[in-house]
Amino acid sequence: MATTLMDEEWRLLASFLPAGWRELARETGAMQRARGEITSAEVLLQVLLLHVATGLSLKQAVARAQVQGLASLTDVALLKRLRRSEGWLRELARRMFEAGRGARMAAHAPEGRRLRAVDATTVEEPGATGTDWRVHYCLSLPEMRCDFYEVTDDKGAETYKRVPVHPGDIILGDRGYCHREGVAHVLRQRGDVLVRLNSTSFPLRDDRRDAPFTLLPHLRRLRGIQPGEWAVRFEATGALWPARFCAIRKSRLAADLAKKKIRQQATKKQIQVRPETLEAAEYVYVLVTLPRDVVGAREVLDLYRARWQIELCFKRLKSLLRLGHVPKRNDDSARAWIEGKLLTVLLIERLLGEARLFSPWGFELPPPKPLARIPRGP
Repeated sequence: MATTLMDEEWRLLASFLPAGWRELARETGAMQRARGEITSAEVLLQVLLLHVATGLSLKQAVARAQVQGLASLTDVALLKRLRRSEGWLRELARRMFEAGRGARMAAHAPEGRRLRAVDATTVEEPGATGTDWRVHYCLSLPEMRCDFYEVTDDKGAETYKRVPVHPGDIILGDRGYCHREGVAHVLRQRGDVLVRLNSTSFPLRDDRRDAPFTLLPHLRRLRGIQPGEWAVRFEATGALWPARFCAIRKSRLAADLAKKKIRQQATKKQIQVRPETLEAAEYVYVLVTLPRDVVGAREVLDLYRARWQIELCFKRLKSLLRLGHVPKRNDDSARAWIEGKLLTVLLIERLLGEARLFSPWGFELPPPKPLARIPRGP
């Protein structure tokens, strides 16, 4: 049978998947046996990606699969397949991440700790009657495994209080998660946080002087590339909690870019930028609840850099999460939906990376075979 363009494109995409991905489908229970229209792991993954990667609803995905000659199945059957494939999609994403960004991550959690990153995004379901939802999710690092999700309406706030915490967890978050009650929630569960500080909503007290901690006088002491740290406390739920304020001065280029972004946002919102805001943009500063004898200031910033290193992956994941109908009534299908989106992001990153090296003929040549030894004459 003649090879179609779609077949060629799929072979190219499948070449980026981890070795043994077909066998993995059986090992994880996604493909217990070939039955019905799903005759192989390749067909199953193609049909699943029609749903999770493109934003098609279940009914639209099965209709597209039938038109393309992939498979003929019902939307209910596809949903069941999605639920059974959660472990497969998760392991595919983990292996792809370890082979790419995960292999280059500089920071690792201290021994006996688990590193996690939390985020949220809004999903706008298509159609005139589409509903806006907010997906809150937490990824274990460096595996990039979705270990928690929650679907709320679009008013659901970003907060650590949503996240189940286990003793020893270190949960990374951006400024949206910098709320005192949320941080205290993690500490009460014997976890720790490392969060980008939002100084306007998270007042600190100097631990040595028992006075308000003012950021800029301390930040101005930083010189060169040496990080600094100060012991602080914050009040939440009627108690004072210990923490550390860690900071480092940005390079001139990074500082200029940050200031430019602040000015652009101010112009868009038609507000005046305070000089203190621009000065604070010259630094990266975080709040961490880990004790100093566990990680020093440099290690704290390396841990935060772990989240920064996957920021592009987060942004692409959030863009893809905004596409489609989020499963809301079953944990397995919702987790599989998120894992499928994450796998799509990692495939996109791999494609973009390989695109720089693509040859004019559109594929990579196999390695040359060794030349046959030519026998010498007598």
